[in-house]
Amino acid sequence: MSTIEPTAEHARSGASQSAVMPQRSSLWLRILLSVIAGMVDLTGFLSLGGLFTAHVTGNLVVVAALAVRGGAVNQAQVIAIPVFILALAAVWFVARASGRRGCSLAQLLLVIQFLLLATALVFSVISKPSASPHGLIAGIAAMIAVSAMACQYALFRLAMPRAVSTAVMTGNLTNTILALMDASSPGNELMPVDAGRLKRSVYLLVGFLVGCVVAAAAISVLGDWAWSLPLALAALAIGFATL
Repeated sequence: MSTIEPTAEHARSGASQSAVMPQRSSLWLRILLSVIAGMVDLTGFLSLGGLFTAHVTGNLVVVAALAVRGGAVNQAQVIAIPVFILALAAVWFVARASGRRGCSLAQLLLVIQFLLLATALVFSVISKPSASPHGLIAGIAAMIAVSAMACQYALFRLAMPRAVSTAVMTGNLTNTILALMDASSPGNELMPVDAGRLKRSVYLLVGFLVGCVVAAAAISVLGDWAWSLPLALAALAIGFATL
């Protein structure tokens, strides 16, 4: 009995440790994913009729403005939200069926994100959706990209729930500015002091911005092949998750 119990305890401890990603790898992974989110969002916006593929709720603002002021509404912007919801539900089912947790689940969802971005690239190169950004083909490409970003959102909520979001930049910007105001003001802070979280938020903000800038340049030079850049980084992200 005494021999078996330590062995079982050791096995449980080893399983627990294997489910946790090393902190340094986790930080680099989040920075990389923020760059990917920026690339996907900007590439979709410029080549797929002004549609937000990462900041999906931004499409509601655009649709509402067009509905009030008049103008042609991109139908893909209307259906992006329900597609995003369905994609999240699909990812949840995959995660539940896999029985994975922590780092192992993150690796699985990163592979799914990679496959979705690969599909977006192949589909875009073959069908040239940017030639008709408000057409059906562009809408299909946009929904594939939206699904890839839904997978990234779900990854952090399901596999890394304590991590700072890589795509919700409004929240990261809010945390950064308020923390900086507290740090520069004498007296009692209004927010809990967390220098590490502030630093991570800044890294992710910069990463997202870099992704947007690089994607804007890539669209001008590569056209529909610009989807190859976030795809390459998605492959690199899988490598970081296995370190």
